[in-house]
Amino acid sequence: MVTRNPVTWLGSPKFPDAARTALANTQLRSNLRKATGTIRGRRASAVAEMTDWEELRLAGEALKDEVLTNLDVYLERLEKSVTERGGVVHWARDAAEANEIVLRLVRETGADEVVKVKSMATAEIGLNEALEAGGVTAIETDLAELIVQLGHDRPSHILVPAIHRNRSEIREIFQREMPDVPEGLTDEPRVLAEAARAHLRRKFLSARVAISGANFAVADTGSIVVLESEGNGRMCLTLPETLITVMGIEKLVPTWADLEVFLQLLPRSSTAERMNPYTSVWTGVTPGDGPQAFHLVLLDNGRTSTLADTVGRQALRCIRCSACLNVCPVYERTGGESYGSVYPGPIGAILTPQLVNDPHDQQAASLPFASSLCGACYEVCPVRINIPEVLTHLRATSVSARGRTPESIAMAAAAWVFSSPSRYERAQRLASFARLLGRNGRITRLPGPGAAWTSSRDLPVPPKQSFRAWWKENRG
Repeated sequence: MVTRNPVTWLGSPKFPDAARTALANTQLRSNLRKATGTIRGRRASAVAEMTDWEELRLAGEALKDEVLTNLDVYLERLEKSVTERGGVVHWARDAAEANEIVLRLVRETGADEVVKVKSMATAEIGLNEALEAGGVTAIETDLAELIVQLGHDRPSHILVPAIHRNRSEIREIFQREMPDVPEGLTDEPRVLAEAARAHLRRKFLSARVAISGANFAVADTGSIVVLESEGNGRMCLTLPETLITVMGIEKLVPTWADLEVFLQLLPRSSTAERMNPYTSVWTGVTPGDGPQAFHLVLLDNGRTSTLADTVGRQALRCIRCSACLNVCPVYERTGGESYGSVYPGPIGAILTPQLVNDPHDQQAASLPFASSLCGACYEVCPVRINIPEVLTHLRATSVSARGRTPESIAMAAAAWVFSSPSRYERAQRLASFARLLGRNGRITRLPGPGAAWTSSRDLPVPPKQSFRAWWKENRG
């Protein structure tokens, strides 16, 4: 029996079906339009301040490619560095193995509650659910993640998981789910933040175990780096007795000097800040200072199979800035939950199918089609991931895996017609009969198999006379 990879959510419909439902939610679309528009504008201003932005992008791309090309070397170097400094390295082939390792480590401490730093890797493997099944409660400490958790919701953005919620919705969630919520809670951002701060502070001071992800790991020194904006990460990474970090194996940089590039690219691309408010770095353990036990779980979960694809591997350059989401017209209208995956938006459309690594998974295979191919995502990507190129590559893989379908037969017939001038002319004459189906210059509904094509788009009525026929009649 094949174990399902939790990078996609169980029971999620295919993207076209989920998107159709999301488009009917006017509140969702309004929230998304306002939030992504604001972030998009701020990012553009922050990037415009840098005269060497393109050089930084090229440097980021080159560094990531160097790591991916020599991943085995850098991973072994990282393991050696972490071990020498008192940490313990664990290797996890998939989500199930990673969850098993983390649950075992938590149980060994005797704790039944852990605090968490926002982490895409732990969301990817469904760690919270696995811990809950094992009798351990995970408390999200990032404000947006806390809102999602208390709302029994799913994240819809890489950087701002609760982007689909407005202030009044958050106030209602806090009043309903937060046991120590203050009386007279309003929907002012300051008041909501203060309520969350007081709630989390009690958790920080009582937790014995913390779980984090990682933005980067320095192979030379074994140092782990987390960037965040609220200070909750700093609390998690210093107060508990035991720290467990779950990190994708591609998050490496070779040296400290290489961090310089990414510490400029990431904040401006994600939050439009010149530098991020909190950068936490830890290296093994230090007696009497910070966590006295450190475990690093290195997660594969489909990454080595992605690495084997010479076109698709560039998705592993991703530094999770979310800039591609904020410029995507498809994401802005459908929201993140429509993607049915931990990774939404353009990067999710190329990363998720590769991590799932099953072209017959209908939900994951539908994601590469969730794009207009406008190329805006490629233009803003700080590490120059050519997302449109990977999208078309994965679409070809998906179509090939489906085998013979009405669409593929139609496309093969079209290719046969277009390959011959005489066949093409005859087809144009036949197509002129379609004028009978049109009204006001548009065909809104085709009969038979063509109905699927016109279910979401109109077709212009063919002209009375083709250009070829006109040319032959008037100039020939």
